[in-house]
Amino acid sequence: MRTEAIHKYNFETGVYRPPSEGGSYSLLVRFTRNCPWNRCTFCGMYKTEKFEVRSPDEIRRDIDAIAAIRNDLRDISRELGYGGELVRAAVIELFNRVPELNYHQGFVMVYDWLHAGGKTAFLQDANSPIMKTDKLVDALRYLRKTFPSIIRVTSYARSKTLAQKKPGELEAIRKAGLDRLHVGLESGDDDLLQTVRKGVNGESHIKGGQKAMQAGFELSEYWMPGLGGKEMWRSHARNTARVLSAINPDYIRSRPFFPAPGTPLGEDHEKGQFTMLSADEQLLELKLMMEELNVTSKVCFDHAGNYWRNRNGGLLFSQSYEGYKFPEEKPKVLRLIEEGLTAQSKAPAFLRL
Repeated sequence: MRTEAIHKYNFETGVYRPPSEGGSYSLLVRFTRNCPWNRCTFCGMYKTEKFEVRSPDEIRRDIDAIAAIRNDLRDISRELGYGGELVRAAVIELFNRVPELNYHQGFVMVYDWLHAGGKTAFLQDANSPIMKTDKLVDALRYLRKTFPSIIRVTSYARSKTLAQKKPGELEAIRKAGLDRLHVGLESGDDDLLQTVRKGVNGESHIKGGQKAMQAGFELSEYWMPGLGGKEMWRSHARNTARVLSAINPDYIRSRPFFPAPGTPLGEDHEKGQFTMLSADEQLLELKLMMEELNVTSKVCFDHAGNYWRNRNGGLLFSQSYEGYKFPEEKPKVLRLIEEGLTAQSKAPAFLRL
């Protein structure tokens, strides 16, 4: 009996999701496994795993399993006199009935999602739009039908995948319920993109981003300060600003480069073949990029990697997921960069990063 009970709650959960999806306690629903490209020299994610598109039946079974947790918690709540509300007593009783849930890989995530109102969902893993459009549309519709409380569905996507999709396909995916896309731009510089084996050039970034915007997606583009090192920082900053200005996404999110152990670029750094920017050099790169950026986007520093400090020793930038609205707050961001440069120059040598 218990074996049957725990089986109906089984579903897969991947490892990765954007910080903003954690902040909103998004439901993690695995449509694909791992990354279809998986060659970027700076990235240590998914390296030992094979990419797979999950079947429609697998995805439906996972959605049904998550729904079973929700439904049983509601039923137990009613039995206990709480009217179907998500209460601790209902969770304890469900665990008493099915002790194996103590070891369930995704139960806490589902609980947090329900407790937050069940409003957002994130499709794992690295590039859900690579699925055949009809199958992705069907899965999205089933997700939305099963969980009508959801108001936003988000996914990672590759620029090249978006560029290759027909406008009608992207519009169908959007109308089926996928609202926001997170794209790893990293850089707009063709030479740097080739060096780090991103598998895309600046024009493909632009084409994919523009098609996503035209289809009505809310678009977050991620760029990587410091990725070009001391050798390529100027072209990295200028061409990233050029490409992002051409896309004009809803969000531009900063993810500063740090050499991950075991990655090709991390090994280049250890061998002295890649020279990291210092903190003040990264700020100079950031200043150049921001000066040349011409967008109406929200520019965000919503990650711990944006470590720069102000004159008081606090974080230089807000780590709000909504960031700074450009062009209105562009002067403010440039003033903060100048403050950071001043603070860095006055810091004791052992505190300079």
